[in-house]
Amino acid sequence: MRIDFSSSERTSLGVEWELELVDLDTRELTGASDAILAEISENGDGEHPKAKHELFQSCVEVITGVCQTVPEACADLWETVGEVQKAAAERNVGVLCSGTHPITDWSTQRISDNERYMTLVERNQWMARQLQIFGVHVHCGVRAPEKAIPIVNALLFYLPHFLALSASSPYWIGSDTGLASYRSKVFEALPTAGLPYQLSGWDQFETYMELLISSHAIKSIREVWWDIRPHPNFGTVELRICDGLPTLDEIGCVAALSQCLVERFDRQLDDGYTLPEPRPWIVRENKWRAARYGLDAEIVVDNTGRLQPVKEAITDLVDDLHSTARRLDCVAELERIPRLIERGASYQRQRAVAAQHAGKLEPVVDLLLAEMRDGLGL
Repeated sequence: MRIDFSSSERTSLGVEWELELVDLDTRELTGASDAILAEISENGDGEHPKAKHELFQSCVEVITGVCQTVPEACADLWETVGEVQKAAAERNVGVLCSGTHPITDWSTQRISDNERYMTLVERNQWMARQLQIFGVHVHCGVRAPEKAIPIVNALLFYLPHFLALSASSPYWIGSDTGLASYRSKVFEALPTAGLPYQLSGWDQFETYMELLISSHAIKSIREVWWDIRPHPNFGTVELRICDGLPTLDEIGCVAALSQCLVERFDRQLDDGYTLPEPRPWIVRENKWRAARYGLDAEIVVDNTGRLQPVKEAITDLVDDLHSTARRLDCVAELERIPRLIERGASYQRQRAVAAQHAGKLEPVVDLLLAEMRDGLGL
């Protein structure tokens, strides 16, 4: 099976941001996507070039066009978010983002009227119905198909960095899960989600996709929801590991880190380097540690089992990527990452507010609404 890859001319950037729609009286998720998308679409038909339905009617996904820089992508996103917020406010609906909603029960939520989503639910039943989770996906352009799989494999070493930095889902249906990122574990329930197989190259990727389709495991390669995956139609590597991020500040941090890493790997391949590839047991262990402990995790950094605090690993990586960030015009966004670590990831900020209010989670929803509106000021 031949899969064409629409190679990018450079390490371009695209970002997808899954927004939660919340009733401002109850602070619960509310199914307002149809009305909001109808209002902001040009013809009132719900079709908007940069705002889409998602699995649940309580979510709108906002996407960028093809951008060249992180500031361009952030400006693109924020313009569409503004449209969504305005239409939502007219309906007493607020907009926020986190990996999971702190209090809403997934069983109360309505599935969007879309054949693809209905098929997903029919095939996966409760595993799909429980996907009341929200993420941020970053696409980075890759210059040739033969580079895509080595870059995916190399990025797996940095998977805990992204997950720890973005972790924002400590709560599930009103309870503290004890994890920093419960979303990442919920998503793994789908048979084609979670960690990618570490394939040897594009030809093996084509063979594997053909096998999945011929065996009726999937209908199209769009149904392979790996934490990091090649996206042939866009000519990108897509990082899907991040929890939903509450603020544009955090979006900029994650986008800068993503673009810098892919740019560096792409250039190293041009120079004839063989990209490092972590062993599967390390990847699996580090993902668990980041999901469980977030920024307090110690991660495995080599095949001997040597450990390093993930905070330190992220800070070292930021320092290492400065020259690449200058070339890509995202130094400011990259340099906010240490300040974000000092401020605390979203799961830490959420728990701090809950502790101030005797464990009540409605104030956590208010925090997330305020952060989406005002940012963090990093």
